[in-house]
Amino acid sequence: MRGIGTGTTGTGGSPNGSFRILHVSTGNVCRSPITERLTRHALADRLGDPLWGGLIVESAGTWGHEGAPMEANAATVLTDFGADPSGFVGRELLDDHVIRADLVLTATRDHRAQVISMGHSAGLRTFTLKEFTRLVRAIDPATLPPLEDGAVERAVALVRAAAALRGWLLAPTAEADEVFDPYGAPLPFFRSIGDEINEALDPVVTALTGVPART
Repeated sequence: MRGIGTGTTGTGGSPNGSFRILHVSTGNVCRSPITERLTRHALADRLGDPLWGGLIVESAGTWGHEGAPMEANAATVLTDFGADPSGFVGRELLDDHVIRADLVLTATRDHRAQVISMGHSAGLRTFTLKEFTRLVRAIDPATLPPLEDGAVERAVALVRAAAALRGWLLAPTAEADEVFDPYGAPLPFFRSIGDEINEALDPVVTALTGVPART
């Protein structure tokens, strides 16, 4: 066996040359839809490729509102960032989602624990979003395969490197790895959560693509 991600092969990256990123929150109507669509938007912006170099970005909820649209305030936040909220449908987290994912990024430590408890060798490829950001910041990009070798190869190497650092770079506080739930909150709080998510995603997408955000 090679690598950290399992995809559908247990070897890092799926057999069709893709790499699945799964964002997980509770209801899959606020945080994880925002994170999913901001990730897609950022990847398209950096790579200029509608298929994002084989990177597939999805989301689900541990108590997912199956078939539900995202919250209206979440859609507004995405529109603020220029991302597309249309066509989103909520999903309940299933074993198959975890089995197929090469990287799982959760909103909180509780979500991370729930994903890992599902089994499927998920521990080494499941992080909270902010935890993953902290680890990614410590990785020398020169140690990752160049994008010319493919976004999937680079993503597999990034997850492997992040997993190797876990345990060495601990969160400064218990709350540092959490993205709090804005469900039922007014739009300004949703916007603050959107800013928080976007800030955490920026170094992750830069590491995945090797391309910094446009200024």
